[in-house]
Amino acid sequence: MSDIGTDPDPDEEAAQRQRSLMNDIGEAIEAGDAARLDALLEPMHAADVADIIENLHGAERRSFLQLYADKIDGEILSEIDEAIREEVLEQLPRDVVAEAVREMDSDDVVDLIEDLDEPERAEILAALDEGDRVAVQQSLAYPEYSAGRLMQSEVVTAPEHWNVGQTIDFLRSEEWLPEQFYHIVLVDPRRHPVAYVTLGRLLAARRDTPLRDIVEPSFRVISAYDEEADVAYAFNQYHLISAPVVDKDDRLVGVITIDDAMSVLDEEHEEDILRLAGVGEESAITDTVFETLRQRVPWLMVNLVTANVAALVISMFEGTIQQVVALAVLMPIVASMGGNAGTQTLTVSVRALATKSLTGSNVWRVVRREALVGMLNGLTFAVVMGVVAWIWFDGISLAGVISIAMVVNLSIAALAGILIPLTLEKAGADPALASGTFVTTVTDVVGFFVFLGLASAVLV
Repeated sequence: MSDIGTDPDPDEEAAQRQRSLMNDIGEAIEAGDAARLDALLEPMHAADVADIIENLHGAERRSFLQLYADKIDGEILSEIDEAIREEVLEQLPRDVVAEAVREMDSDDVVDLIEDLDEPERAEILAALDEGDRVAVQQSLAYPEYSAGRLMQSEVVTAPEHWNVGQTIDFLRSEEWLPEQFYHIVLVDPRRHPVAYVTLGRLLAARRDTPLRDIVEPSFRVISAYDEEADVAYAFNQYHLISAPVVDKDDRLVGVITIDDAMSVLDEEHEEDILRLAGVGEESAITDTVFETLRQRVPWLMVNLVTANVAALVISMFEGTIQQVVALAVLMPIVASMGGNAGTQTLTVSVRALATKSLTGSNVWRVVRREALVGMLNGLTFAVVMGVVAWIWFDGISLAGVISIAMVVNLSIAALAGILIPLTLEKAGADPALASGTFVTTVTDVVGFFVFLGLASAVLV
């Protein structure tokens, strides 16, 4: 029988393998050994190769790209983080970039070049075949962050009057088909999408079965002008695998697949987290010291201003604090509890707004719930801190003051955590961007004012 606790930790083993791999890659780069580098990376997925490129820095990354340039394809380029993608493109030979973009679907090419300067964008477009170039330019003509930018123009269609056999014969005879697709979109003579059929049902049906008889009930059409966040929500809400995209005349212009929609959903969640923390929505571990500083300083400056507002409230009760020194000890507890309670409610509220689960039909029920939770939290910790203050400072009046302050501040914190993001959204602002600063300010100011104001009235 093996000893308890001697089993190896899978996470530690994986971390050790990763460190060993990075050391081997570093040695191959230093030695200029392209063959060894190829051997190390050959079995790896494109996304893992992209991760390695992102983890290298400066001269090491440049040396890597020189040694591995002929192996960089469209799949690897599309996986590289946007923060360093332009740098990678600049360091790769032009013929390598041209060959890579020719392999990519139109949506991946759009994602690759939409943030590039015009000269770099024109150079990549020139490398595409005329048909692919036109498709990419059409996508770029749609607004930024719209479904038109997210879609791929390569979409498999069939006339709505076809049967299974005609469709299968068509698929076998065509060479332009995308590498991956999930549905056959049925279109009318004006190229309006009317339904779609999954490949699974197509292959399972008899050849003489009309396509209309095996269409999917999940069929939904997306406008090319819809916000990409709304597209991601629809995919997640209605369990879509792909969806046709139409222009202003409801004509089919492309298709969005689940991988692109889930990438947007992931980016939205990441963006909300970064904004809540005030570190900039484009922050990445590949950023330089200056870039990181530039993103964080503005919000730290805002926090400094709000902290001075709280300090101003404290200064109003300077005499009270001098007379009752115990207040200086207990003040941070009141503010900290209010701040944490507000952050809890704020996090839930911003998440609910992002997923559209907090709507006009349930908003007041949720506000009442949070207010009740805040009050009950306040009562619970009022009892705890009242007892602590009584024992610590041997004063029943001080215990009563901090107890009342706890109830008021935690109740206000809960309300601020939900009402502030709701107000910002109504005003057209991103609730994730500024809510944290406002909630912290409210809880600090209210906590200090109530606690010190009551102390002035009761203890002095």
